[in-house]
Amino acid sequence: MLRKRKRKNYLTALVFLAPFMILYLWFWVYPIIQGFLTSLTTGSYGVEQNFAGLTNYKYMLTDEKFWASFGNTLYFIVISTPTIVIFGLLMALLVNAKLKGTTFLRSVYFMPYMLSVSVIASIWVFILQSKTGLLAETLSIFGITTQISFFGSWGMGWLSILIATLWWTVGFNMILFLAGLQEIPEELYEAADIDGANGWNKFRYITMPSLKGVTTLVIILQTIASFKLFGQTFLITNGGPGISTTPLVHYIYQIAFRQWDMGYATAVSFVLFFIISLISVIQSKLLTGKKS
Repeated sequence: MLRKRKRKNYLTALVFLAPFMILYLWFWVYPIIQGFLTSLTTGSYGVEQNFAGLTNYKYMLTDEKFWASFGNTLYFIVISTPTIVIFGLLMALLVNAKLKGTTFLRSVYFMPYMLSVSVIASIWVFILQSKTGLLAETLSIFGITTQISFFGSWGMGWLSILIATLWWTVGFNMILFLAGLQEIPEELYEAADIDGANGWNKFRYITMPSLKGVTTLVIILQTIASFKLFGQTFLITNGGPGISTTPLVHYIYQIAFRQWDMGYATAVSFVLFFIISLISVIQSKLLTGKKS
C-alpha cells in the first residue's frame, strides 16, 4: 500500500514537472548538444557542412586573432572587475550611511542599469566624441581646446569602454553590497563603539568579514559578465583600432556573422564556456576558502 502511494506521488510529480522538463531539454540541453556537434564541422553557414573532427579546435591553437581577443578579454577583466567591485562597495557604504538624500542617490546609482547596452553606448559616444562630444564642448567653455581621442588608441579605447561599463553596471553591485550591509547586526557596531574602535577598525574587522559572501558573489558575477563583453566594444569602438579592443565574444560574432563559419564560431564559444566555468569554480574555491 505504501509502495503504491509512493508510485502515485512520483507519477503526480512527473506530470507537473513534464512541461518544464520538455522545455528545458528542448531549449537548453538540445542546443548545447547540437552546438557541440556543429563545432565538429566545417563549411559556411547555409551550405552543407562537413564533419571535420577536432579541426576547428586545432586551428584555434594557431589562430592569432583568437589569442589576441582572448588577451583583450583577460585585460578587460583585470581592469574592470576590481574597479566595479570597489566602486560598488563605496557607493553602498555611502547609501547605507543614512544621510539625507541617500534614497535619491540609491535610485540615481541604479537607474543606468535599467537601460539597454545600445542606449548606454549611444550616451557615452555622444559624451566622448573628440570634436563635438559633450565633454569636448564643456571643456571648451573653460578655454580647454585640447581634443582627446577616446576611440583612436588602444589605451583610450579601453578607458572609454571601462567608463561606460562602470556607469552602467556598478548600480547592480551596489544593491548587492547594500543588501549585505543591511544584514549586519547593529549590535556588533555598538559593541565596537563601547570598546573604543574607530571607523577603520569597524570596517576592517566587522564590515568586510561580514561581506565576505557577498563580495565573493559580486566578484564571480562581475568576472563572468566581463568574459561576455560584447555590446560596449561593438557599439563604442567597433573593436578598434584594428582588433585592439575586440574581446572574445566580439570575435565569435565576427566569425559567425561576418565570415559565416558557424563551426569555428561554435568551437570558440565552447572554449569560452569551459574557461568561464573553470575560472568560476576556481574563484569560488579561493574566495570562500573551501578545500577542493
